[in-house]
Amino acid sequence: MTYYLGIDAGGSNCRARLVDAAGAVIGHGKSGTANARIGIEALYETLLETVDQAVAEAGLSVEQRGTIHAGMGIAGITRPGVREALAELDFGFASVAYSTDAAIANLGAHGGQDGAILIIGTGSAAFLRIDGEEFTIGGYGFPISDEGSGAALGLSAMRHALRALDGRTRKTPLSVAVTERFGHDTAQAIAWMDTASPRDYGTFAPLVMDYAEADDVIARSIVENAAGHIERFIETIFERGATRCTLVGGLAPRMSPWLRSRTVERLSAPLGDSLDGALRLAGFAAG
Repeated sequence: MTYYLGIDAGGSNCRARLVDAAGAVIGHGKSGTANARIGIEALYETLLETVDQAVAEAGLSVEQRGTIHAGMGIAGITRPGVREALAELDFGFASVAYSTDAAIANLGAHGGQDGAILIIGTGSAAFLRIDGEEFTIGGYGFPISDEGSGAALGLSAMRHALRALDGRTRKTPLSVAVTERFGHDTAQAIAWMDTASPRDYGTFAPLVMDYAEADDVIARSIVENAAGHIERFIETIFERGATRCTLVGGLAPRMSPWLRSRTVERLSAPLGDSLDGALRLAGFAAG
């Protein structure tokens, strides 16, 4: 019996799905941050923990583990030296194929065929596969890039909230909700910003969406601006030759209603998720 393992290793968490040759799911795994920026040793520990969970749930022996073909999509894999370091790791498998987390999301969304995804989560970026060629649009890193993302929403909310505390703009329910986290104290907010990561800024995104949906004027302007960036992303994707485009990422469902209907009509529903894509990378051909 041959087994296939898919891994989606991202900035928020690391997930695994283990299937048998027929495609039946026999094991799962989930652990913490697995972006390559954490360092190869920490990344290996996270990957191994996730893998071991899936193998244990499936009840596979050491010999059976040796028949697993794995596909791993890893955030930050394009950083210098990461692929070479990954090639030296031992998981006890028959084979391991590595790619980016965006690549496996694209493979899953389009069933292994050509297409594009626009990722709208903590960050934002487009990944395209056209005539077998893969390339990205955006994704240069926060705050230079990541337009329309959760981190961008959070940064805009912080800017508005601090201006409101200064009296340079009027307070709204959104600004009050944001500054409440810092005791309405500018110094505390600035101290937080000194070490805040994109993920930290992204924690404000649900709050911005909630207040935009409640008709807070500033929240609406922030979300409408983000929607404009997302629309331009989508236009560019089709201009570059993609025939299918799918929105993915945690923020995508909440941003979709803010897009124009003509834009939404051009989008395609995903055929699968990133773990389906990772399994395809491993060599599993879905029936």
